[in-house]
Amino acid sequence: MMKPLYYIRHLLTALLIWMAAGTLHAQFDARFSQYWDVQGYYHPAAVGRTERLNLYGAYGMQLMGFTRAPRSMTFGAELPFSLLGMRHGAGLGFFNEGIGLFRNQRFYLQYAFRLKLAGGQAGIGVQAGMASVSFDPTDINLGDEAEDEAFPSTEENGKAFDLGVGLYYQKPRFFLALSGHHLTAPRIQLGEKSHLNIKPMVYFTGGYNIQTRNPLISIQPSCHVQSDFQSTRVDLTGRLLYSYRSKVFSGGVTYSPQTSATFSLGLKIRNLQVGYAYELFTSKIGAASGSHDIAVSYALDLSSFKKKRNLHKSVRIL
Repeated sequence: MMKPLYYIRHLLTALLIWMAAGTLHAQFDARFSQYWDVQGYYHPAAVGRTERLNLYGAYGMQLMGFTRAPRSMTFGAELPFSLLGMRHGAGLGFFNEGIGLFRNQRFYLQYAFRLKLAGGQAGIGVQAGMASVSFDPTDINLGDEAEDEAFPSTEENGKAFDLGVGLYYQKPRFFLALSGHHLTAPRIQLGEKSHLNIKPMVYFTGGYNIQTRNPLISIQPSCHVQSDFQSTRVDLTGRLLYSYRSKVFSGGVTYSPQTSATFSLGLKIRNLQVGYAYELFTSKIGAASGSHDIAVSYALDLSSFKKKRNLHKSVRIL
């Protein structure tokens, strides 16, 4: 575990730099290891891609053993619907992350217009909402600098409008998705002296389903890229799925060059899917200080409601 004095020294150094500059530039979004299970979090055009109501959530615990390490959570819901003879998708989501003395939150609504294209289905999506940041200095012990006006003595928070767009294309065997988040480059004011600028982010995700000769076994390679045009992360994943009656078991490995290797396990029972992943960093951070990731989703078939709605019973006396 990192020594408290070491952590405090570096925390205060970062805080001094922030206060001196008056501006903080940051990557606002968290990374979830099981990106294939939370597509709505990354891609607004993915909503409505199935005929089901989809509820999903993920929780990540990063850099285990470090004081005030990031803890991230997201929850979302997706719903397909028809209007004027055309297909649409609607969604909403909430994101919360605690990292150090900061808390980042985001709430957004999503809409996607869906159409048939080249034997597949395409989606054009947009999401809009609010991004908020709060900074709580109450646990900082500044010693002789406790009365320095450069340091905030109470919690500061602010929020700003946030906008994202995206494209999605799928066929039975593969999908491709491209999205841009924080396109308005939100500027969040924290008190009178400082503000935070959220960088625009670009996400690309693609996946393919390979059916083996054994009808119970399939292989699903996928790729996930995120970039703010200054730093880029690439995740390359291979997953093996085994179907047995109403259950699907899965296991996979994700490799991020020069960053980490992630091992994942999953289980799907009918409409409920649960997954766990552990990220092992290949840098000097060490294996014991990896990150845990849990993802849960539930899909409700809407076609069953349509059938029930049209059912009626006729009783005739002969």
